[in-house]
Amino acid sequence: MRAGLTIGDFSRITHLSVKTLRRYHEAGLLEPDEVDAQTGYRYYTLAQVPTAQVIRHFRDLGMPVREVGDVLATTDLAARSALISGHLERLQAQLDQTQAAVTSLRRLLAPTGARIEVEHRAAPAQTTAAIRATVDRGEVLTWYGPAMAELNQALGAAGMTATGPAGGLYQHELFTNERGEAVVYVPVADPQPSWRVQPFVVPARELAITVHHGPHDDIDVSYGALGSYVTEHELAVAGPVQEVYVVGPPDTDDSSAWRTEIGWPIFRTSAG
Repeated sequence: MRAGLTIGDFSRITHLSVKTLRRYHEAGLLEPDEVDAQTGYRYYTLAQVPTAQVIRHFRDLGMPVREVGDVLATTDLAARSALISGHLERLQAQLDQTQAAVTSLRRLLAPTGARIEVEHRAAPAQTTAAIRATVDRGEVLTWYGPAMAELNQALGAAGMTATGPAGGLYQHELFTNERGEAVVYVPVADPQPSWRVQPFVVPARELAITVHHGPHDDIDVSYGALGSYVTEHELAVAGPVQEVYVVGPPDTDDSSAWRTEIGWPIFRTSAG
């Protein structure tokens, strides 16, 4: 009498469907203990149950079959931990994106009814230390963090003191073509170059400005409201959108207290 578990029995024990077990066999991820040469029937052992359960949990977390195989194949604990950590970081990034989308949708579907507050401002030119790069839209956040950290480190090493809050300029192509120039900057009196950090003058411009309150999960809604206002009043001109981080993570861990000015370039408003 055969001692192995049939694929049906193994399926019931592990909660992996027969179809899935066959697919994992073909992929080399979970091979049966024995395959009958005449019938092709697959047989498993009880010792394979924990492995099957580990595979199921990794797959439930969205880990690709190839990566699950890499995790199971390695005997190096550090390498295994690195593989798992990498996947968990991707999951966290996806979770953050989902949370941002949920926040935006809630704000759009349940509007407060309050009109957007817009200030027309003649912004003077600013001398800054800045990092500039052409980036993909989906990479803006991953680029922004290290760039701002490098910028602050360079300022500290050179003994430069900020004369105002940090900010950023984002070309319209970044949104329309999903790739464009981005600039992060800190206003300083005498910027000193250091690797990617270079002196940069934010040009004098007329701006329509609104303040986004809280974290940036739903900042796209504020962008939409400001852009609609500018379009309705026929004020828009070409040029990058400007963000000024009046209150942000360096100032407080309370994200509800964050304040970001969004500035949209417009026609001259001095007379108004």
